[in-house]
Amino acid sequence: MRNSESIFGATLDAIDLGIMWDRLVSIADEIVTTLVRTSFSTIVSESYDLTVAVLDRNGKLVTQGTRSLPVFMGTAPRTLAHFLERFPPETLKPGDVIMSNDPWIGTGHMFDINVMRPVFLGDTIVAYTMSITHLPDVGGIGFGATATEIFHEGLRIPVIKFFEEGRRNELVVDFIVNNVRIPDQVLGDLLANVTANQVGGQMILDFMTEYGLKNLDQLSHSIRHSSERAMREAIQDMKDGSYHHSIQIEGVEGSLSLCCQATIEESSLRISFDGTDPCVRQGINVPFCYTNAMALYSIKCLTIPELPNNAGSIEPISVSAPEGCLLAAKHPAPTGGRHVIGHFVTPLIFGALAESVTSKVQADTGMMDLMTFQGIHPNGRPISELFFASGGFGALQKHDGLNTIPGPSNMAVVPIEVWEANTGTTIEYKCLLPDSGGPGEARGGLGQEISIRNDTGSVLIAFSMANRTQFPATGLFGGLPGRLREHQVNGQKVHPKGRYELMPGDRITLIEAGGGGYGLPEDRSPDSIRSDLQDGFVTATSVERDYQQDI
Repeated sequence: MRNSESIFGATLDAIDLGIMWDRLVSIADEIVTTLVRTSFSTIVSESYDLTVAVLDRNGKLVTQGTRSLPVFMGTAPRTLAHFLERFPPETLKPGDVIMSNDPWIGTGHMFDINVMRPVFLGDTIVAYTMSITHLPDVGGIGFGATATEIFHEGLRIPVIKFFEEGRRNELVVDFIVNNVRIPDQVLGDLLANVTANQVGGQMILDFMTEYGLKNLDQLSHSIRHSSERAMREAIQDMKDGSYHHSIQIEGVEGSLSLCCQATIEESSLRISFDGTDPCVRQGINVPFCYTNAMALYSIKCLTIPELPNNAGSIEPISVSAPEGCLLAAKHPAPTGGRHVIGHFVTPLIFGALAESVTSKVQADTGMMDLMTFQGIHPNGRPISELFFASGGFGALQKHDGLNTIPGPSNMAVVPIEVWEANTGTTIEYKCLLPDSGGPGEARGGLGQEISIRNDTGSVLIAFSMANRTQFPATGLFGGLPGRLREHQVNGQKVHPKGRYELMPGDRITLIEAGGGGYGLPEDRSPDSIRSDLQDGFVTATSVERDYQQDI
C-alpha cells in the first residue's frame, strides 16, 4: 500500500509527490542553466556564484536549483517578504520584475543582486521565481574589505521595479550604468536574471497545465511537510543538551571572537551567537540575514544534506544574534567582505555540535579565497573580475579532506584559459602544497599555491579578502591543524585584507590554507601514509614528525 500525504482533506499519492517534486527541482535547474548561458560575467557563467529559488504564492521556498549556493535557501524567503511589503501581491502585474541589492534584506552585501518575478496564471499569482547573482561591479571602491562605511561600497539599489508590465525602467538602467566600471557586463547579468526568471515562470505554468493544477498550494505543503518531518527526525537522533563553542579569527586590526550556543530539545534546535564581538570599521561585518542562512545550511549538512532545499527543512531551527555584533551588523556598517567572517559560522556550529554528532561533523576547512582585480585589459576595455581559489577541505570520520575544495561555500574556479583571456594577466603556475593538510587518522585536504602576473601593461588593482592567515583550520578529536593562508606581492608577505597596486610585471602569490585533520595521527593506517607519500601529499619528514612512523 502506498504512503500518502493528507492535506486539507485531499490525498496526494507519495509516488506522485516524489515525481512532481523532482520535476520542480528540474525546473529550478533549468532556470540555473538559462542564467549561466545568458550571463555576461565569469562570476556567473564559470564560477556559479548564484542561486535560483521557486517559492509558492505564500512566499514559502518550494525548491532551489541544485547548482545554487546552498546558504541562500535561508535568504530568499526573507528577501521576497521585503519585496512584497514594498509591492503587495495585489498591486503586481504580469511582466513585473522586482530587484534590490540592499545588504540587510538580501544576502548581506551589495554585490549580490536579488531579482524576483511573480508567476501569473491568468490574473492570479501562483508562484514566485527568484534569482541571485554576484555582480561583477557595483561601483564604489570595489569588492574588498577596505571600506569603513557602507557608502564606500557602491550603489545601493532599493526595492524597485526593474520591469513594469514587461517594460524596462530606463531610469534604473541609467542610474546603474553611470555608477559601475563595466556597465555592459553588469547590465548583461541583470538582464540574464530577468530572462532566467521569465523562462522559469513559463516552465512552472507548463508544469501546472500538465498536472491540471490551479495552484501549487497542496504540492508545496506536501513537500514542506515531508521535509520538516525528516528534519525533526534527524534532530531527534542528536543528543539533547546545550552545547557551547567559541573561536578566535583574524580581523583587520586584531583578532576577533565568535561565540555560539546550540540547544537541542527533542525535535527542535536553537542557535544563539551571544558573546560575539561587536562590529568593526572594516568591510567584514555580517548582516544577520547571511548569518541566519549560514546557520541553517550548517545544520542541514549535519542532518539531511541529501534532501532538496525547501522551507520545511529549516522550520525546526531558530537562530538569533545580538544586534550590532559581528554577525548581526547594523547600517551603516560596511559589509562588502562579509564572507570573510560569515564563512566561520559553519565551523563555529560544527565545533559546538561535535560531541552530539561525532560521526557527521567535519574538521575545519581551509575555506575559499576571493580576490578582486580591477584595471585595463591590453585591448583597452575595463576589467573588474573575481578570482576564486580554495584551500583544503576538512577531514571527516574515515574520510580524508579533498584537496583544494571550497567549504562552506561552493563556487567553481574560472578555467585558466578563460581567466587569462578576460584579464590580460598570466597564471604562472598552480601547485598542491605537500604537508599543508592537517595530520590525523583522516588527513585534511591540501592547499595550493598560485602565482598571477600582471601582463596588462598598466596598473592592476588587487583587493585581498583572505582569512585563515593567523588561525589555521583546526582538527577534531586529536586531528592537527592545516597550514595557514598567505598572500604575497613580489615575494613579500602583505596584509590579507588590503588593497594593492600591481605594476606591469608584478605578481601576486596566493598560498592557500590546508584543511584540518580528524582523529589521532598515530591511528592513520600505514597504507594511507604510503599512498600519501607516493602521491606527494606528504613528505618523509612530516611522516616522521606528525605520524611518528618510519615508512
